[in-house]
Amino acid sequence: MLGPLLALASAACFGLNNAALRRGVLTGGVLQAMAITVPLGVPFFLLACALFGGFDSLADFSLPSWAWLTLAGVVHFVIGRYGNYRTTRALGATLSGPIHQLSVPIALVLALLFLDEVLTPLRLAGFLLVMTGPLVAVRGSNKRKQKQKTEHFEPHVGEGMVWGTVCALGYGSSPLFIVKGLGPERSIVDSLAAGLVSYSAAAIVVLVLVAIAGGAAYMRSLDRTARNWFAASGFFVFLSQMFRYMALAVAPVTVVVPIQRLSVVFRVIFSWLINRDHEVITGQVLLGIAISLLGALALTLSTDIVAAVLPESMAWLVTLSWPAP
Repeated sequence: MLGPLLALASAACFGLNNAALRRGVLTGGVLQAMAITVPLGVPFFLLACALFGGFDSLADFSLPSWAWLTLAGVVHFVIGRYGNYRTTRALGATLSGPIHQLSVPIALVLALLFLDEVLTPLRLAGFLLVMTGPLVAVRGSNKRKQKQKTEHFEPHVGEGMVWGTVCALGYGSSPLFIVKGLGPERSIVDSLAAGLVSYSAAAIVVLVLVAIAGGAAYMRSLDRTARNWFAASGFFVFLSQMFRYMALAVAPVTVVVPIQRLSVVFRVIFSWLINRDHEVITGQVLLGIAISLLGALALTLSTDIVAAVLPESMAWLVTLSWPAP
């Protein structure tokens, strides 16, 4: 139960992070947000490693482990997070959530190919539901688009879909890199050291990008309100990633990733509390979220449990798998 609980804690913190981020990107730039949220995770992971002995794990990592974890950091915290921030600015935290659900089938397909996972009818149903949810939600936003032009916020659906796909690819592939970097004998303490490596690599890339964009002069253009929201977002996303790395150390990708995407639920709650004037929440958007969550649930259910509650004439269907054992 520890892995699913850690994944759920990660989802809650990620939902709160997105609500805070949404307030910041109303006036601040996406790269400015990353310049605060990514480097901010490094001292927090340093503190976690100091408290729980993570520095010993750093010394034990092999060169391939360092390479995998560095790749995970750049892919997730630079490419994926940039896509996340652009999607959030274009669509709002609530509407972007179902699109980010596409990271679930991406992660599970990679686990199927490279981590000896299997595809079952239940997981296939989950894939279809998770991919249907974003389409339903976006259609709901289009129906409100004309009304939003005269109100507080107009979603930019095309831009949001493009960057949402980038985000899903980054977030969906990084769990594979993390598991590869941690190796088969991984522990929770190892996961803290892994988080430090990934965050440090990403921070270096982000700082280089900020320097190219203008350095200190570029950051001075950020107003205080946005800076404070980005700082809050950086802290919450650190907590989310710490719990995520810990969960991946003790539970399979096929369990952690779908549960973590329940952040959509927390995102709706926190966004409604914090960003009511800047969010699009309609019945069809909520339906899209519900479909996505149903798909995530299908991906987490045990085949044995489902087979046990079905009639014998149907139970054999859910026990099929590919590739066959």
